[in-house]
Formats: sequence, structure tokens, C-alpha cells
Amino acid sequence: MRVHPQNVKACDIPLEVETMGLTKQYLRYAASAVFGVIGSQKANIAFVNMQGGEKGRFVAVAACEHVFIWDVRKAEKGNKHEVTYLCPSPDGVHIAVGYEDGFVRIFSLVNGESSVSFNGHKSAVTVIRYDALGAGLVTGSRDTDVIVWDVINECGLFRLKGHKDAITQALFIKDKNLLLTCSKDSFVKWWDLDTQHCFKTIVGHRSEVWGMALLNQGSRLITGSADSELRAWDIDYLQEGKEAGEPKEKKGKSLVDGGDDEEEDGEGLDESPVERILSCKKAGSLLREARDRVVSMTTDAEAKILACHGTEAVLEVFSVLPEDEVERVMAKKLKRAKKKAREAQAAGEDVEDPVVEKKLANEIVRLTNIKASAKIRWVDCIMCAGGELKIAMLLQNNTVETYSLKTLAKNPAGTKTSRLTLGGHRTDARTLAFSSDNIGVLSASGETVKVWNRSTLQVVRTMECEYALCSLFVPGDRQIILGTKSGKLQIFDLASGTLLETVDAHNGALWSLCLSPDQRGIVTGAADKTVKLWEFELVKDGETAQKRLTVKHLRTLQLEEDVLCVKYSPDQRLLAVSLLDCTVKVFYTDTLKFFLSLYGHKLPVLCLDISHDSTLIATGSADRNVKIWGLDFGDCHRSMFAHDDSVMFLQFVPKTHLFFTAGKDKKIKQWDADKFQHIQTLEGHHREVWCLAISPNGDHIVSSSHDKSLRLWERTREPIILEEEREMEREAEFEESLAKGDEPVVPGENKDTEAAPAAKKTIETVKAAERIMEALELHRSESRKMEEHQIACESAGKQLPPPKADPILVAFGNVSPSRYVLDVIKKVRSSELEVSLLVLPFPYIPDLLSLFNRYVQDGLEVELVCRCLFFLLRIHFGQISSNQMLLTIIDELRTNTISKVKEIRDVLGFNSAGLQFLQREVEGKEDVMFFADATGRLDERRRKRKKRERAILTIT
Repeated sequence: MRVHPQNVKACDIPLEVETMGLTKQYLRYAASAVFGVIGSQKANIAFVNMQGGEKGRFVAVAACEHVFIWDVRKAEKGNKHEVTYLCPSPDGVHIAVGYEDGFVRIFSLVNGESSVSFNGHKSAVTVIRYDALGAGLVTGSRDTDVIVWDVINECGLFRLKGHKDAITQALFIKDKNLLLTCSKDSFVKWWDLDTQHCFKTIVGHRSEVWGMALLNQGSRLITGSADSELRAWDIDYLQEGKEAGEPKEKKGKSLVDGGDDEEEDGEGLDESPVERILSCKKAGSLLREARDRVVSMTTDAEAKILACHGTEAVLEVFSVLPEDEVERVMAKKLKRAKKKAREAQAAGEDVEDPVVEKKLANEIVRLTNIKASAKIRWVDCIMCAGGELKIAMLLQNNTVETYSLKTLAKNPAGTKTSRLTLGGHRTDARTLAFSSDNIGVLSASGETVKVWNRSTLQVVRTMECEYALCSLFVPGDRQIILGTKSGKLQIFDLASGTLLETVDAHNGALWSLCLSPDQRGIVTGAADKTVKLWEFELVKDGETAQKRLTVKHLRTLQLEEDVLCVKYSPDQRLLAVSLLDCTVKVFYTDTLKFFLSLYGHKLPVLCLDISHDSTLIATGSADRNVKIWGLDFGDCHRSMFAHDDSVMFLQFVPKTHLFFTAGKDKKIKQWDADKFQHIQTLEGHHREVWCLAISPNGDHIVSSSHDKSLRLWERTREPIILEEEREMEREAEFEESLAKGDEPVVPGENKDTEAAPAAKKTIETVKAAERIMEALELHRSESRKMEEHQIACESAGKQLPPPKADPILVAFGNVSPSRYVLDVIKKVRSSELEVSLLVLPFPYIPDLLSLFNRYVQDGLEVELVCRCLFFLLRIHFGQISSNQMLLTIIDELRTNTISKVKEIRDVLGFNSAGLQFLQREVEGKEDVMFFADATGRLDERRRKRKKRERAILTIT
């Protein structure tokens, strides 16, 4: 039975639906929102330009699998779209986002939609860089590969292999088709993108290279490693033709080899016989004040400012002086040296002519140090008008801070301009609770407690607290109670946002508290081996004479082990207590006499809950198992292996025997306590899940994780069929195993070469190849039908009615079979086209080649057809050239493609010339307008000046 959403209200839908008396269905919970995270530590922070926004106002940060754009002035987030790297495009319109699974997607900053996606890496993307035009993209990954992508054509160009560890940075060399990469394998490599070859390797580092930056229009390279030294390298790009036979000059400290041969001492000589493209030698070192490794290094767009930081909270900012400024400083030094020499000569001393050497410290000077409020994880900077440098820092405590630095000032100092803290906790939220009206959500961490509005996901109240471990809303939702690590109970008033009272409840960590079913009190359990029962009480406040809430201690239950969790049965007859000795003891609430002992777990029970009818108790343990017990006799109904790590939290859905568990394996799972079945898994968190809370009506779940995020899940109207769920899980496992497979092997190409195809074989490429094969089979069958029809017409001597077209062709608007094949190829994603064609068996290739010939003759998608044609010719060259049947088709293709491509090139040239002419016309008109405007403004200023002078004369 399918529940139709238009005819049934949400509150009328049962949790479990019987279908035809055979199977049991459940309603699916789906991810609704992510909140509470300001910026994930895994990915960098980047300034972005939004339409109509001022420079340096908006920053992009990763938030688990989303990207948040924050307005640092208003502390609001805009468009949001587990992210590991961000890179805005040079034109500021798009942002490239790298993911943990190796995917790269390009989003529009205008509407937040993803238009281009690339899939080539096997593991997390660690760096993304655009070229100067924004048409090319380079990505590096933990899989040690570097891939160059064509953004315009939406495809991968090639994969560069050579590094032995994760890539940490990649840079395009402006105006030269060169690429520079560094890695944790301690090497910096130079790549020629024309030949796809590594022609130099810098081996001057003794440990990982964590970052690098290009200065002085690409003529100087700064690298940061695991020590306090920033190494500088001078790059000299040689003129073409100069190196063709000239012997190279001997350089004493060149740290470059000619291929991938490294010197053992790291300070080796250049071994290449001829400097073909560039020379690179060490120019010196800059010493950082920090003694730890470089975490990240960045420059502004014009590379006038260099900023770097280590694992601590200090950002070091350096200024790169322009050449004329350096010359002026050196001239002053020389002048002073000559003056001292003249004075020494006058005193009768024998002094040589003074010589002042240019040092690295004269060219790159320390500007200032900026101390952030916590350890820095990522940084980005942007230069604004008037020499103002805006700096954005993503800190390790889920905070974004921005600073302003006047670089032209005599003693520049960083000024904090904004701090984004309201939208999340500084540390992990360890406890959650729902209010009785399902609207308020409480989350508490090591320093604050926040109350959120579930529907808007906005913070309603933020209050400072001690390290919270458990929490609840007091009946009436006007106060909240927290249990802390120091054993105290803290009572807060939500209306005023103030701490009403702190009660010294226990002498150890207060691990658990539970509201009594009659709503008159609470029970607490702590590490001091006691369980205490409390009742609510209203007392007069001495200051305001108004009544306020407090708790009054009633009874204490002394136990032999630390208490980890306590829970009342809903009928308030029993009290369940989990202890550090791996058992759960059940006591009578009224007398506190012992009733049952539930033992069987191998490790302590961290969480438990009792069903609404007080018949079942479910326990989750650090041994990764969940056990379901009967509360009548304490018998274990079933033990289930629930998670791949400790079960951290367990709670029944109200008025059902369904329950949810949260584990350290990043997953939340739903279970049926009657049928002992796993219903569904909620995946989304990227770190350990600490706790969850289910709303009183069971429609919403909120969960908290070590990734700093809070996630909201809501119950949908979609039924779950368990067999389908298991089938989908098996399919997901198959796709994962396929994604981890090797890169596609191109016939005739050496697998150990430095360059390889960019794309990888995925389930999508396999499906695309299958669709192309199905289309070709349909084309074959239709062609066979038409041939048989023609033979029948000839034998009959008259025109017979045509055969019935295939239903697929009719569905696509009665297209011809050949056009249908072209449509199928067009629908293949551009970045997956080559790998899809690579999967095709050779028997399909002759049909494709003849179709390509027809497409080129008709001028249909010539660019796409040529791309497919050249790729197929390259990978099947041996078989095609040895097949006599294909020679005529190849010859026709050669003639047709040359003529058609020439036609297209002529059209492009004509259009380009026309656009350039229009550009010149527009610029000419704008110049005339500009000068007319300037003249008008000058006349206006003159008139105002004369008017002022006349007014002054009148006054005098």
C-alpha cells in the first residue's frame, strides 16, 4: 500500500504500515538540514566576489559536504551548496569544490547550481587551482596524482604521475604552459604541459613540503616545509633557441635535477646536460618565528603580500618589496658604507671599496604578526583599495575571524573586523534535547548551551555553561537543566538567558539525567557511584522576591561502580541504571530495592532506553552490540551487532517499539525491537556521532557529531521496503568497489608513463557505454529492417508500406536511428566520454566510424564527433589500420573532417574579427564619453571655485 501525500496529514500517518498482510513497511527518515557548523577544518577558506558586493566582504568555507558563503559584515550565510578544498575562479563567478571521494564540482556563485563535475581521483582532493584565464583547472589529491582539466570543454586532459605522497600545492606559471607541484614526498616538480613530462625536480627539502607561493611575476618561489625555514628559489626562464646547444653555466647551489634523479644530500648540483626551459637555484631563506611546520601559505592576487602560519595561533605577514624600492634601499646602504669608508680613510686606515650585497631579507620584509583567538587552520587574504589587506582565518574551534591590515602604514598592525561564532559551538555538542512542542532544540558543549528554533535553524539563546554531558527541558519549556563534567546541575532561565542556580549534585562527572514520568522531578547518575532522586521546587529569590525553580534532593542510591546511564520506565515503576562493570541493574522506584540484573555485554553499557509500554529495555554498549531485554524477567530477547564502533546513544521513537542508535562509526541506524530487524541507516556525519534526540511526536531527529555539525532528519511519507533497502546497500557496495578500481588502460600505452588519462572508470561510465551499445544495436536492427524492406519492395515491384519504427525512436519524436545514436552520445557527460568509449568492444567501432562519417558530411556536432573519432583512432589504431574493410571509411573521414573543420574555423575567424571590430567601436565611444565627462566636471569645479572666491571677497 502506497500512502499518497496529498490525501493524508503527517500526524495521521502510522509509523508502521501493514501491506497485504505479508510484509511490514516503515516510514523513511531523510536528511533535512545541517547547522551548527561555521567552517569545517578539512577544507580551506577563500574570499569570493558576489554580485554587487564589496571586495573582501564574502568568504566561502566548507561545512561538511556543503559550502557556506558567509557575509562577514552581517555574520549571515547565503547560498549553501565533506568538502576538502575550495578555489574561486579568476572572474569571481564560479567556485570549484573538491570532495573527500575525489569528485570536483564547479558551482555558480550567482544561483548556487553545479554546472560542471569531474571525477578522476580515488581519494580526497587536496588542492585546486585555476589558470589565469579560468579555462583550465589543476587538481591534486591524496592518491598522489595531479590531473589537468579543461573547464570549457568539461573534460579531463591528462593525469600526471610522479609524486609518491599526497599533493599539497599546485601552481600554473602565468604566460607559460608550465605547472609546479609540491607534495608530502619532499619534492617540488616542474611539469611541461605541452609534453606532459616532469622536466625538473627540486630536492632541497628534507621533509614534507606543505606549501609554496610564486612571487615577482613567477621569478621567485617560496616553499614551506616542516621546519621554521621558508626557502626561496630564483627562477630564470631561458629564451627559446638560447639553450639549443649552449653549454650550461655551472651553478654552485642549484637544487634541480634533470628528471627524477635526486641528490642524497638535498643540496645537489643540477645534473641535466642542457637547461632546456628554466634554471632554478636557491636564493636564501626566511626564518619564521614559529618553530613548527607550515600549515598553509598564501599571497594576495598580485603577490605583494605573503602570509603563512603553523599549528599555533600566530599568522606571520611578509611584504614583498618592488624592485625600485629594493634598489633605493640598497643605494642608501651603499651610501652609508661609502661614508664610513671615507671616515676610516681620513683616520689613516687602509679600507677597500665598500660593496653591499643584496640579501633576501632586503627584498622580503616582515610586516607584522597577527595573533588569532585560537589555533589557525586555514587563511586567505585579499588586497583592497588604499593598501588595505583583508585577511580571513578559519580557526580550529569552528570560528571564522577577519582582520584588516593597513600595509602602507609605518607600523602596521592587524585589526579584528569581525568574528563568526554565533552559528555554532566552539567544541563538540555532547548533549541534545527537544522541547515538548517539538520546536526548540537544545545543544550543549564544553563552553556554551544554545537553544535553536527547529524550523528556522536560528539560534534563539546562547548561554555560557560548564562542560555539559546531559541536558533536558523542564516541563513548560521555560527552563533547562544541564549535568556537567564537574558533577554540578546548572539551571538556566530561557526568557532572560541567565543562570538561575548551580547545584553541587555529585562528586564526579554527571553522566546522565532523566525526567520522571510524572514530570515532578529528575534522577541523576554520576561517576561518584551514586544515583540521586530530585524533585522540582519553587523558592523565593532573595534579590527579586519572585519565585524561581530549583531542585530538592530526596533520596540517594549508593552503588558499587560508576554510573553511566539512568532511565525511568514510563510507568515510573522501575529505574534502570547502567554501571561500569558492564551490567545494567534495575531497581524499584518507590523503595529503590533491587529487581533485575541484565548482564551479557563485554564492555560497559553507554546508553539505554525503555519502550513506551515499559515492556522492553534496549541497551547499547562499547562492545558495538545492542541487546533487547524483557523487563518482566530480564531475559535477553536478541543481541544484534549494531555498529562498527562503540554505540554512543540509543532512544526509542515515542509510542513505538522502533529505536535509533548512534555510533562512533559515523552512522545512525533505525531498528525494530519486535522483529529484531535493521530498518535503515542515516549517513551524513563525517566523524563520530555523540548523541541524538527524537522529537516528542517522532517526526524529527537531531544528531551531533565530532565534525562540529548538528543534523536535522525528518520523517517522510515514503514507505521503506526492507528488501529494497538491502538491495540498495549491495548496489552501493558494488559502486564503491568499482570506484576503487584501477584507471582505464589505453591499448598500446605504457602504464608506467608520467601521463595517463584523466578520467576513471565509474558506474556512470559503464552505464554510458551500455547506453551507446544499446543505441548501436538498435541502429543495426533498424538498418537490417530497412534493407529487408527494400528487398521486399524490389521483389514485389512496387512500394510497400514501411516497417513499424522501434517504440524508443517513436518516444524520442520519430527520430532516425542514426540521429538517436548521436543523441545518446551527446547525453554522455563530457568528462566521462573518453572512458565510456574506451569500454566499448571493438565490434561496435566500425558502425560508429561509418556513422561519424555521415555526421561530419551533414555538419552535425562536428566538434563532438571529431573528439570521439580521434580518441577511437588513437586507442584502436592497430586494429583499424590492419582492417582492409575500414580503409575506405577512414579515407572518407580524412577528407570530410579536414573540409568541415576548415569551414568551422573560417566561421570562427569571421566572428572573432566582427567581435573585435565591435569592441573597438564601443571603446572609442566610451573614450569620447569619458573625455566629455571629464571636461564637464572640470568646468563645474571652476565655477564652484569662482563662486567661493566671490563669497570670500564679499565677506572681507
